[in-house]
Amino acid sequence: MKAFKLFDAEYKFVSLIWENEPINSTELVKLCFEKLGWKKSTTYTVLRKLCERNILQNQNANVTALIKSEEARKYESEALIEKSFNGSLPKFLTAFLGENRITKKEAEELKRIIEEAIE
Repeated sequence: MKAFKLFDAEYKFVSLIWENEPINSTELVKLCFEKLGWKKSTTYTVLRKLCERNILQNQNANVTALIKSEEARKYESEALIEKSFNGSLPKFLTAFLGENRITKKEAEELKRIIEEAIE
């Protein structure tokens, strides 16, 4: 997977596209004004920059994402674990769960995910 970083505002912007793609750029401007409070110029500036970084595509005024939401979530979660927990998934889970309890169903699902990931 190629590395990419979405800053908070970019992530919110791309999320709107994921939820509505393909979306006409004029509709995107309206949506960004409603949801993000952005002016037309801001929307087009961010759109252009994300197209230059090969995250989005704008062809014939139709905007689509070249990076899918699953890829972005995977990258963001890996970056968080690397940065905050020195790459340790067990340390992350310990911090995440803390004093919280999980249901038996959640525990079974986590066991299944771990078993499938074992090399």
